[in-house]
Amino acid sequence: MADSGLNLIVGLGNPGPKHDSNRHNAGVIFLHHLCKAYGGSLRGEAKFFGEYGSINIDGQDVKLLFPTTWMNHSGKSVAALCRFYKIDPATMLVAYDEIDFEVGVTRFKQGGGHGGHNGMRDIINALGGNRDFYRLRIGVGHPGHKSMVANYVLSDPSRAEADIIMEDIHNAIRVIPKAVKGNWGEAMRQLHTE
Repeated sequence: MADSGLNLIVGLGNPGPKHDSNRHNAGVIFLHHLCKAYGGSLRGEAKFFGEYGSINIDGQDVKLLFPTTWMNHSGKSVAALCRFYKIDPATMLVAYDEIDFEVGVTRFKQGGGHGGHNGMRDIINALGGNRDFYRLRIGVGHPGHKSMVANYVLSDPSRAEADIIMEDIHNAIRVIPKAVKGNWGEAMRQLHTE
């Protein structure tokens, strides 16, 4: 794996209070907790079609973005910010819900396809097919059948599942400084064994 550090962290989800706790909002829940952990704040930014902020992690400024375009149009927001700040996608981490992982499994990954995730599909398309960015895949479990996925991800996890997902999010936040510095091997080892 390349050892690019991070300049941008994106958290995927849908806007509006009714979606705040949905499984599909695991990425933006991670982003909000990361932002809070480093004393940052997110504010609406029209030119980025989302909520934008910046935090400092061990001396490095990292931009934060929550696309408020709705999940399926996340790429419009990500591409706008990358263009404006001339951010190389290889220095970006996108956090999102992963139905192919059980609750309690959260993993970093670099590159690859969209895995059927519409937000990821739109980002890859908006970046001209560029897949060479990092991902934080937060396990939310699978409902058992493809036809049930849409309703499942747009519903809230049980209290027990939500607690486990939150624990995963906090474990990921603890290793983010290693990822920001480009120490991906160490960040992965720590996150994947916790």
